Amino acid sequence: MNSLTKSHMALITAILFLTLTSSALAEDSIEGKFLKNTTQVTSGFVKAGEGYFSPDGTKIVYQAITKDYPFYQIYTQALKDGVPRRISTGRGRTTCSYFSIDGKRILFASSHLDPKLAETEAAAIKQAEEDRKSGKRRRYSWPFDPNTDMFVADLQGNILKRLTKEEGYDAEGAFSKDGKKIAFCSTRDGDPDLYIMNADGSGVRQLTNAKGYDGGPFLSPNGKWVVFRSDRKEEHHLQIYVIGADGKNETALTENPNSVNWGPYWHPTKPYIIWSGADHSNPRARPNYDLWLVKYEIKDGKFTVGKQMRVTDFSGADVLPVFSPDGKKLMWTSTRTDSHKSQLFIADFVLPE
Repeated sequence: MNSLTKSHMALITAILFLTLTSSALAEDSIEGKFLKNTTQVTSGFVKAGEGYFSPDGTKIVYQAITKDYPFYQIYTQALKDGVPRRISTGRGRTTCSYFSIDGKRILFASSHLDPKLAETEAAAIKQAEEDRKSGKRRRYSWPFDPNTDMFVADLQGNILKRLTKEEGYDAEGAFSKDGKKIAFCSTRDGDPDLYIMNADGSGVRQLTNAKGYDGGPFLSPNGKWVVFRSDRKEEHHLQIYVIGADGKNETALTENPNSVNWGPYWHPTKPYIIWSGADHSNPRARPNYDLWLVKYEIKDGKFTVGKQMRVTDFSGADVLPVFSPDGKKLMWTSTRTDSHKSQLFIADFVLPE
C-alpha cells in the first residue's frame, strides 16, 4: 500500500511539474503581446501557405499541395466557412497569387505552358517517392523554372490574360494598393531582379540590377517604396531591403550575417514592416523561423528603421506574414499543426504601443 501511495505521489508531482512548466512557458511566450485568437484556416492539404487577403478582407487566396499532385496550385476560399476552390489550371508549378483591387481577379504565376511539363512532373514524382522510401527530408527550395509566367484569372479559374511572355522566370508578383502597378521578380536579364509594370502587363521597367537574387517585392501603401528580399551579399543568405519605386534610395533593413530574413510585408495603415527570420549561425542546427516586426520612418527621402521586435516564438516555422487590408488581422504560414506540415493561420493583431 505504501509503495502504491508513493507511486501515486510521484505521478501527481510529475503532473504538477508539467502543468506549472507549461503555464510558465505560456506566460513567457511573447506571442500574446501581438497575437490574439490564433486560428488555423486551411486543412485537408498536404501543405498550404503564402496566403493573401481579398481587398474586403472576406476571402483569401493561397497555394497548396494535394496528395495526388507534386506541385503547388492556387486556391481561394471565404474566410468564414469557406470551401477551397482551385483557381490555377491544376498543372505546373504555381506560386505568388494576389487579388486585384476590385477582388474579382487573381494574379498568379504558373509553368503550366512548359512544353516538357510531363517530364518535369514525372521527375518530381519520382524524387518524392525516393525520398519517402529513404526517409530523407529535404529543406525547402524553390526552383526558378524558366517556363514560369504570370497570369490573371477570374474567381472561377478562367485565365483572362497572360501578362508575361519573356524568356525566363516571371513570378512573385503583387498589385499596388491602387491596382495600377505590379511589382514582380524576373530572370529575363540573366539573374533574378525586380521589375514594375502596369497592371495589364505593359510598361515594364527594371528596378534592381544587383548580382544575386532580388525577389518577393511589395509596393508600399503609398506606392512610393518597394520592400523585398535579397541575397546579394551572400548566396542564399537573404536580407530585407527597400528601394524607391523610382529606383533610388535603396536601403538594407537587416544586415545580420548570422541570420536569414525574408518574406517582408507592409502594414497597410501604420509605419511597420513584418517579415520572417531565423538564426543560421549553427550549420548543424535546423533554423527556427519566427516573425519579426519593425517600425520605420521616412525623412527627407531616407528610410530608417527602429528596434526589431519578435512577434512569434513557436518552436517551428512561422513564415510569410501578411496583414489584412485594415491591419487588424495577421495571416501567416506555420508548421504549428499536429502533423508539423505547413498550413495557414490567422490571428487578431495588436500593434505595439
